[in-house]
Amino acid sequence: MSAYRDGETVVVLIPDKFSRAEESEWVDRMLARLAAREKRARRDDAELAARARRLTSQYLHEHTDTAVPVSIRWVRNQNGRWGSCTPADRTIRISHRIQEMPDWVVDYVLLHELAHLVVPSHNSRFWELVGRYPRAERARGYLEGISAATGFVVD
Repeated sequence: MSAYRDGETVVVLIPDKFSRAEESEWVDRMLARLAAREKRARRDDAELAARARRLTSQYLHEHTDTAVPVSIRWVRNQNGRWGSCTPADRTIRISHRIQEMPDWVVDYVLLHELAHLVVPSHNSRFWELVGRYPRAERARGYLEGISAATGFVVD
């Protein structure tokens, strides 16, 4: 089952064996999912910055002096990573490919990059910071599944 836009038309694909009641129920569900996905696709840099402030406050509160990026933005040129951080100039770039992913996955990628502002390497201290996020393992698994299907690298 899926739903997508074809120009101004919404196309919902469901099995033909569904009853009228099941068809109605699933069309409503798929339209709601499409609306949620389209809303996530409209995320902007300002929302990303606000999300970063919230995550820093929640999970990196003792590092509010160092876990603050100078610049954080969505980019379209991240073809092999979900996000990247340059600690030297305190910039973070997040791949547009995750804009439509669930909030908890975006939060994980963002927290991962914020943690690099505190610990540039992937040492045990870095993973301890990232591990404060309650859905870290779930998000890593989600991204690893996407990586296996698309060839993306999980940093």
